[in-house]
Amino acid sequence: MEFKVYQKELELQSRGWIPTFHDVSKEIIEIVEASGVKNGTVCISSHHTTCSVMIQECSHDVDSFDIEYLQHDLLDIMRKMIPDFEKEHQYRHPGPVHTQFGRYVNEPGDFTSMNTDGHLRSVFFGRSETMAIKDGVLDGGEFAHVYFVDWDHVRARRRQLNVTVMGTSDNVENRKWNNGEVINTLRKYTDEEKAFDVHYTLQQQR
Repeated sequence: MEFKVYQKELELQSRGWIPTFHDVSKEIIEIVEASGVKNGTVCISSHHTTCSVMIQECSHDVDSFDIEYLQHDLLDIMRKMIPDFEKEHQYRHPGPVHTQFGRYVNEPGDFTSMNTDGHLRSVFFGRSETMAIKDGVLDGGEFAHVYFVDWDHVRARRRQLNVTVMGTSDNVENRKWNNGEVINTLRKYTDEEKAFDVHYTLQQQR
């Protein structure tokens, strides 16, 4: 059995002024196909600390902000939990040392460090997702799309998404656990737990 690793980088342009949701489903599918991996996994990970990877349904309708409805619903919730950075000292971060570090690495201005909301939102969502590859096909279910989310909206900037495909070109035999028997995780009551209680008498006589 040959084990293969295939890596690619996607370059994306975020617009700034509002978080950007990049639908990269087409590119991920093409990378999986090009990898030659028939059965394995693909890890989709952000290169940046203010960005996330999200697997979610495409909601099709797009509003005047050029954001899908479901994405904007998500953004509205995140804004309630982690408000947009709108004024200086709204958050503890960035402190004076971090702001000076930004100048040291030639950031265009102190404003570029005022992206605390992006960092915190990225922590909630995480920076990567891993999906299964079955028989050469990305297993996302019927409706899944892959989104790269740039929560940092202080400026338009270039972003990088890393894609690592790992697995084998060999076939996999029957995947069904216990021949596909449905696992019932619902609670099962014992006879003692279902036994008659004298307090039921009046209800049953009505």
